[in-house]
Amino acid sequence: MGLRSFMDEIAPHFEEGGKFRFAYPAYEAVDTALYTPGFVTGGGSHVRDGMDNKRIMLTVWVCAFIPVFVGSYIWGLNALTAMAEVGKTEIESWQSVFLNLLITTDPNSVWNCLIYGLGHFLPLYAWVFGIGILAEWLFAAKRGHEIGEGYFVTSILFTLSLPPTIPYWMAAVGVLFGVIVAKEVFGGIGKNFLNPALTGRAFLYFAYPAQMSGDQVWVAVDGVSQATPLGNAAVGLDYGVDWMSAFIGLMPGSIGETSTLAILIAAVLLCATRIASWRVMAGVFAGMVLTASLFNLIGSDSNPMFDMPWYWHLVLGGFAFGMVFMATDPVSAAMTNNGRIYYGLLIGFMCVLIRVVNPAFPEGMMLAILFGNLFAPLFDDYVMQANIKRRLARG
Repeated sequence: MGLRSFMDEIAPHFEEGGKFRFAYPAYEAVDTALYTPGFVTGGGSHVRDGMDNKRIMLTVWVCAFIPVFVGSYIWGLNALTAMAEVGKTEIESWQSVFLNLLITTDPNSVWNCLIYGLGHFLPLYAWVFGIGILAEWLFAAKRGHEIGEGYFVTSILFTLSLPPTIPYWMAAVGVLFGVIVAKEVFGGIGKNFLNPALTGRAFLYFAYPAQMSGDQVWVAVDGVSQATPLGNAAVGLDYGVDWMSAFIGLMPGSIGETSTLAILIAAVLLCATRIASWRVMAGVFAGMVLTASLFNLIGSDSNPMFDMPWYWHLVLGGFAFGMVFMATDPVSAAMTNNGRIYYGLLIGFMCVLIRVVNPAFPEGMMLAILFGNLFAPLFDDYVMQANIKRRLARG
């Protein structure tokens, strides 16, 4: 019996009147993830396109694995190098149960570094995915609708924004807050005005600042920590990394934000497939460049962040990751073309403003995007009203 036949055979148990009717959203989510839905829009009055919501979300999900693999290697390289420096020859975390069977602690091996990083990322991602999808299923079952594919993107982006040694219970709290408070209480996918992944990350940042601080980030080794380049810059110290190494990603940080190169490769794919808006990315980049250049002109004798040029803002912290994956969220971003540019400009401006003027938040990008989410409807309304006035003037 093929998988398609098996899914069709058990379908009546999950449909109306079946003994597993309560679990229909879970069945439907698996079925539509594997196959094209059996019921599609028909008729001449509808616009039909091969790019449906499932394909959009899965494309973003696949592109997110570019920084996953690069970031996993960097996680492993940082961890194994730190172990060598302190004289550790054995992996002491619970992941040692399977990592000791697959790798050694030699940081010069690409295989060792990659598998070490994936050995820490994949269990965390599976945990986050399982906790969040359970919350989505409960809400979907209560409301009688399907589970949206959007959680595939929310779960991986949230996990990519986390430090490598975050406690699993904390990750569960964060993703539940993001899914429930930022999404489900507003009615589910398409109705939320805040990015769920960023909302969960922001909650953890303010609730548990010692574990989520942007000043110090832990490498994936028990008892070892390193300062981030942004943390060093905020207090006037050397960044601890040259620009090209930062661009490639050879520095400590959350797995999704380390390699700007990997993120920009994903950006090209997302723009080429028209999944993400290039206008949002261009607006964010332009806003950052203009604001950073303005601060460079103003200067400051007491705040070294005034002197950070725009090309360092690009490669440090979560700027590139937020610009490509978070700011372009089609639900919480602006919808009109001009509105997307204004929305992006605001995010780029706010990110640099927070980084430079408020050193208590050395990252800045997370809060800037959430701030932009709040203003996105206003930008769209302004653009639409301006279009209406121009058409009336021509008439």
